[in-house]
Amino acid sequence: MRKYNQRKVKNKVNIPIVFHKANSTIPFVQGTIDYKNVALLRKYISAEGKILSRRLTRLTSKQQRHISTAIKTARIVGLLPFINQ
Repeated sequence: MRKYNQRKVKNKVNIPIVFHKANSTIPFVQGTIDYKNVALLRKYISAEGKILSRRLTRLTSKQQRHISTAIKTARIVGLLPFINQ
């Protein structure tokens, strides 16, 4: 008999967005990346409705990937518009 490998389920991890202010040792946590956190996601969308680049948002690549998937999920669910008018 042959055994089949079961698919591994990806664990959902809450990734915080942490900024370090200039002359401060205390980090500033802006919030965790989640598609339900619409107030946070709106900060990373331009006036036209496009997702801002990493250069402008100053996020790490891992954070930027999670932000983009969270924005796309929120758009599909209906929490964010596809186009700002």
